[in-house]
Amino acid sequence: MNIHEFQAKELIRQYQVATPDGRVATDAEDARQITKAYGGQSVVKAQIHAGGRGKGGGVKFATDPDKAAELFKQLLGMNLVTKQTGPEGRRVFTVFISNPVDIERELYLALLVDRATSRITIMASTEGGVDIEEVAEKTPEKITRVAIDPAVGMTAFQAREVAFALGLEGDAFKKSVVFLQNLYRLFVEKDCSMVEVNPLVITKTGDVTALDAKMGFDDNALFRHPDILAFRDLNEEAPEEIEASKFNLNFIKLDGTIGCMVNGAGLAMGTMDIIKYHGGSPANFLDVGGSATEDAVKNAFRIILQDKAVKGVMVNIFGGIMRCDIVAGGIVKAAKEIGITVPVVVRLEGTNVEEGKRILAESGLNLIVADGINDAAEKIVAATK
Repeated sequence: MNIHEFQAKELIRQYQVATPDGRVATDAEDARQITKAYGGQSVVKAQIHAGGRGKGGGVKFATDPDKAAELFKQLLGMNLVTKQTGPEGRRVFTVFISNPVDIERELYLALLVDRATSRITIMASTEGGVDIEEVAEKTPEKITRVAIDPAVGMTAFQAREVAFALGLEGDAFKKSVVFLQNLYRLFVEKDCSMVEVNPLVITKTGDVTALDAKMGFDDNALFRHPDILAFRDLNEEAPEEIEASKFNLNFIKLDGTIGCMVNGAGLAMGTMDIIKYHGGSPANFLDVGGSATEDAVKNAFRIILQDKAVKGVMVNIFGGIMRCDIVAGGIVKAAKEIGITVPVVVRLEGTNVEEGKRILAESGLNLIVADGINDAAEKIVAATK
C-alpha cells in the first residue's frame, strides 16, 4: 500500500525525522491563510501516488497568498500526468501547502528491500531532485548502496558511511546520521517496503530535511498497523482492485486483452510472461489464493470481465490447497450466472484434477481445455486474435 506525501511526512515527524511544516488545504481561502502563516510564500503540491509531480506541473511556488489560492484552484481536480502515472494520468483530490526552505544542496536517499540480498538497503546519491532511474543508467557510480544486516540493524558506522558518500560535513554530517537512524527505525517498525526522500535537502543554515517523502508498505503486515491502513486512499486505486480486495483476491489491472485467473503469485507472473511470449498481452494479474471458494472464483471472473478490453480469459490452476474441482465449479457457476461471451482456456493440474475436468466436460459450456501452460497460452492467444 502506498500513501501520500503529506501522510508520509506526518509519519516521519513521529520518528523525529526533520521535514518542512505543511498542511492540507481544504479550499482556496485555506491555501491563502496557510501561506500567510508561512510568511507570505509557500509551495503548493498536488497529492497523487506517483513520482515526477514537479515535472508534470503538480508542484508550484506561490510568491504571495493570493497566488497560493490561485494555484490551489489550478491543481485541485486536474488530471496530473507523470512518467509513473502513464498517459492516462491521475486526478488530484488533495492539495498540500508546504513551508518553503532555503536550499543549499539537493541529495537522494531511499531505504528499500533488496531481494537479491534479502536485506534492507540504503541507496544514496549526490544527484537529488532528479529521476534516480536516469542517474542509475547514466552515472551509476554516483549511487551508494549499503546493505543492513537484519540481525544487527543499522549501525552508526553505516549511517556515517552514507553521510561521507554524500559529501556532508560539520553539523549537517551529524544531523544526517541521526536522520538516517530514525528513518531506519521507522522502516522496520512500520513494515515498510520502500521509503524514498527525494530530495533530501541541506539548507543554508546546515539543517538536514526531507523536502519530499514517498512510502510503500507491506500489505501482508497492515493488520499490525491500523494507523497506516487509515491512510488508504481509494481514489488512488482502480475500482476493480478495490472490489477484488473485498473477496480477498489479489488483483492488479493491466492494459492488455487477455484476462488471467491463477492461483499463486509466482504462477501468475509466469502465466503473464508466457502469454507475452506467445504474442498476447495480459489484462490483469489475479491470484485467487490457495483457499478460494466457488463464489470467489465466480467473482474473480466477474471482475476480470468488467474490463471491456478483455477478449479472452486464461485460467491456470495448479491444485494444492486449492482443489481443481472447486475451480471448475466456480467457472461453471460464473458462466451460467454472469454469461461469459469471450473464449476461456482452462489449464488444470494437481489435486482433484480429474474431477475438475469432468465438471468442465459435463457443463455443456464452450470451454477450451489445455494440456499444459504452454498449450493454454498458445490457445488463448490464438482465440483472441
